[in-house]
Amino acid sequence: YGSSPPDPKWPNGAKVALNLVLNYEEGGENCLLHGDGESEKLLSEIVGAGAIVGQRHANMESLYDYGSRSGFWRLHRLLTEKKVPCTVFG
Repeated sequence: YGSSPPDPKWPNGAKVALNLVLNYEEGGENCLLHGDGESEKLLSEIVGAGAIVGQRHANMESLYDYGSRSGFWRLHRLLTEKKVPCTVFG
């Protein structure tokens, strides 16, 4: 735009626009419940996590469970109550 940027004319004369995006991750890639031979080992914050062959990894699975069972819904209720629009990226 050089020295003449456009005036976006935000509603109510606002000076800042905020784009809220919620990144929703539903679970690990590998899971015995889905027919995999071992548990997830890479997609987590568990340092040094290793796959467990033939057995579920409760700690790994619980990292994702909070988001789908509770975390997402807490944010959904809050944003809906406050009438804050949000994009969900899953």
